[in-house]
Amino acid sequence: MVTSNTDLAYNTKIEDTLVVTKADAVINWLRSSSIWPMPMGLACCGIELMASGNSRFDIARFGAEVMRFSPRQSDCMIVAGTVTYKMAPHVRRIYDQMAEPKWVIAMGACASSGGMYRSYATLQGVDRIIPVDVYVSGCPPRPEALLDALIKMQEKIRRQPAARELLGGAKAKSA
Repeated sequence: MVTSNTDLAYNTKIEDTLVVTKADAVINWLRSSSIWPMPMGLACCGIELMASGNSRFDIARFGAEVMRFSPRQSDCMIVAGTVTYKMAPHVRRIYDQMAEPKWVIAMGACASSGGMYRSYATLQGVDRIIPVDVYVSGCPPRPEALLDALIKMQEKIRRQPAARELLGGAKAKSA
């Protein structure tokens, strides 16, 4: 079947294709669908974090396959493992260097509560130095648990007032 050039032309009428939504919904959908993690694999949980990028678990389904090892290019820190007091200032510095908005996942018992290490050298939960959005339980947690945490974080991101934050940030910079 032969078609004319007029049939192949782009139809510019938008009568039936108009979509109305909130700015918050669009911004939060974009943010939740393109999470760029900053992996902090500090102990055995780091192996499970690496396994979540494997084809069997496929973290790419959640838009989080781009592991960034630069804090300025990431928006989600995944603290996987034991944080010592000696390491704590460096974890905090990396968190401070991340661009806003930023989120944190504490992966494993050690990152969440210090785990089995009740010693003078181990930080009893990374939430003492940085705010944590989602906790993943287990020692070490399975990659499926990390994927579940990503889903929970995406739900949290979709509920945020994004447009107000963007406009508030623009007003603060111009003043």
